[in-house]
Amino acid sequence: MSLPLAIISYLILGESDTWFTTLGTYLYFILLPVFWVGYTVGKKILGIRIVNLDETDVSFWTMIKRQLIANIFYILTLGIGVIVSAFMVGIREDKRAIHDFIAGTYVTFHPPWQK
Repeated sequence: MSLPLAIISYLILGESDTWFTTLGTYLYFILLPVFWVGYTVGKKILGIRIVNLDETDVSFWTMIKRQLIANIFYILTLGIGVIVSAFMVGIREDKRAIHDFIAGTYVTFHPPWQK
């Protein structure tokens, strides 16, 4: 998602790495799953979506925790949290990463109508 926003930012503002790109990326990853029952474009293509642990649809606050708060944690750990999350997804049976634990979510193959 950042690449198209960077191109648009470059065409409009003359720079590709701007507040526009960062804000647009965060809004995409926070708002789209809220309004599109847990899907982003990539997740929709793969047939997976984000849900709460009780299998309800994600809320705005849930996605704030999953994206913003988790990214702050990843920055504070100097990227070690990202590496740990990658191992968690690869090793854990439920495939939940640190951002899933922070937000109380998981990724499922079940479509919204099959709860």
